Amino acid sequence: MLLQFIINGIIVGSIYSLVSLGFALVYNTTRIFHIAYAVLYMFAPYMILTFYSGLGYPLFLSFIIAIILTIALSLIMELLIYKPLSKKNSSLNIIMISSIGIMIVVINSIAMFYGNETKILNPDISQTFTLGSVIITYTQLAQFIISSFFILVFLIFLKFSKFGIKTRAMRDDDVLCSVFGSDTFKMRITLFSLSAFFAAVGGGLVAYDVGMDPYVGMPMLLNAVVALIIGGIGRFEAPIIGGFIIGILQALSVWAISARWQDAVTFTLLILFLLFRPQGLLGEKRRAV
Repeated sequence: MLLQFIINGIIVGSIYSLVSLGFALVYNTTRIFHIAYAVLYMFAPYMILTFYSGLGYPLFLSFIIAIILTIALSLIMELLIYKPLSKKNSSLNIIMISSIGIMIVVINSIAMFYGNETKILNPDISQTFTLGSVIITYTQLAQFIISSFFILVFLIFLKFSKFGIKTRAMRDDDVLCSVFGSDTFKMRITLFSLSAFFAAVGGGLVAYDVGMDPYVGMPMLLNAVVALIIGGIGRFEAPIIGGFIIGILQALSVWAISARWQDAVTFTLLILFLLFRPQGLLGEKRRAV
């Protein structure tokens, strides 16, 4: 029984890691606390619902269209809100408040058109297979394989490609990057697009399994932020480790206590890290100037 919960935690952790990685791409490079990222996670499943259940498109095509539309929404946020505010040298707090405004507008728009009730993408019971005493659904297997694949591909590109070098350089100092001739505007477009891609994939995979409502984005965002913090802000590998840790701990809390304790365990872990290791597992202490 314990092994079953650990496997469930690893599968959920792969989703947390993927979504947290998308948040980290924006936060580590632009320092924008991208709260509107929550609606990207929620927006993609509703677009899948529109094209798959509403218009009768094939599931895979609906998924692709949803990802494209989610990326478009992310770029609208960047081009119409974040970029103009950054050009005016607005503080990060003002940008964060604007991000909250975007989130509220999109959530209420989705609720107005689709309703507040839970929507189901897959009404069928998912088929299962067993590994010893562990039961895994094919939907869970797809979640783990797809999430792990995209995480691995990103880490390879981050390590060995020019894009990865520019991303790490922008993380360290975006102003110095522009001084040396790097086009930070194009980099921001790429990073916001890739971030939305990760959110859309994660949101679609989860919604196909358990459904969605207009408010599913914020709990996932909170888990993504906690994963980034306990992993170590500034490191792109960090949210991956943090996501798996949170997924396993939440599963163990369900096994040992109750499902209602999942959030309590997550934020207790956050408080412990903030008190005793604020730099996270992979982060390094920095002297204040």
